[in-house]
Amino acid sequence: GMGIVEKIKEIEAEISRTQKNKATEHHIGSLKAKLAKLRTQLLDPDSKGGAGKGEGFDVAKVGDARVALIGFPSVGKSTLLSVLTNTESKQAEQEFTTLTCIPGNIYYNGVKIQLLDLPGIIEGAAYGKGRGRQVIAVAKSSDLIMMVLDAAKEQEKNHREILERELESVGLRLNKSPPDIYLRRKRDGGIKFNATVTLTKLGDDPAKTVDRILHEYRIHNAEVLFREDASVDQLIDVIEGNRKYIKCLYVYNKIDMVTIEDVDRLARHPNSCVCSIVEKLNLDYVLRRMWQLMGIVRAFTKRKGEAPDFSEPVALTDDRHGCSVEALCKQIHKDLVRDFNYALVWGGSTKHNPQRCGLSHELADEDVVQIVKRTVQQQRRDKSYADRCQTAFDKYKAKKKKTALKT
Repeated sequence: GMGIVEKIKEIEAEISRTQKNKATEHHIGSLKAKLAKLRTQLLDPDSKGGAGKGEGFDVAKVGDARVALIGFPSVGKSTLLSVLTNTESKQAEQEFTTLTCIPGNIYYNGVKIQLLDLPGIIEGAAYGKGRGRQVIAVAKSSDLIMMVLDAAKEQEKNHREILERELESVGLRLNKSPPDIYLRRKRDGGIKFNATVTLTKLGDDPAKTVDRILHEYRIHNAEVLFREDASVDQLIDVIEGNRKYIKCLYVYNKIDMVTIEDVDRLARHPNSCVCSIVEKLNLDYVLRRMWQLMGIVRAFTKRKGEAPDFSEPVALTDDRHGCSVEALCKQIHKDLVRDFNYALVWGGSTKHNPQRCGLSHELADEDVVQIVKRTVQQQRRDKSYADRCQTAFDKYKAKKKKTALKT
């Protein structure tokens, strides 16, 4: 409710008033922890109060991967969507807003990728205003975020920074990896704090800073080990545990409006690429970068004695379930892991072809996999086999009974 938003504003003001130096680091730390807690409360309405769920926004997951387009109104998101996917987004050429979330599908390298045009996030989504909360939910469920920016106006408007701040404050971390901090809560024994590296970002007394932050979360017994020189914010991320680390591609649109020097400068930014949607410049490269960042591993399945089926790859990503043989089995059928004997794998991930692999084997892109199930003889040795037979039989019985009633 409003109380939370006011509290957030207050704490933000206090953080900006506080001098930043080694001595005040622990104070700022506990403030930041308070702030993170309040934000979590705001975004997660289940924890006391909050508005009900909005209508018509949860988009069904289609395809193998999902890319969210984020950007300010009229930077060319909708045009990009319609050019890439032949989906019409309702729009006008002036400063407009897309109201709902429009999905479009695109086939790339044989994999179906769902592109989502999220409504222009206006500042204030972090305070639970307007549609912000659902926008965030959709963004969190995607495999990649494409931030569309206006190459011509970026210098004075600083949209990238605003959007980044906005996404950071709702628990998305762009192009970062989870901090290497080990945190384990215990029943007793107080807080054991250790670090394998010199900590420079936690003030002159790191132990005290960590203590204050954990105290804020009412964690009084825990083992904390820093394996990297992490900041206060990163520790809070680990405690909250609901952060989503996601790749982001910055797409600078409208390069036909700026000088070639500017284009060159923008194109050299990390995780960025430039394009012009109207002039159809460089769009293929945007797609290629998108593909690279998503890190999709395609696996082709093969039946015994037949050629592999190259028409429909199974797409595996690190975010979904990983790229192991087990993940592949789960995608094909839920019982496949249970009846799995071994897999024959041809391709880049093997030492020789075919190689006999187990469930934990990590696949490379465009590997061919043949899964060999256990024979009935082998399955019978399972303890649960009798139960399985019984349930199958019961199902069959029930079905027979139903059909008998109909006559």
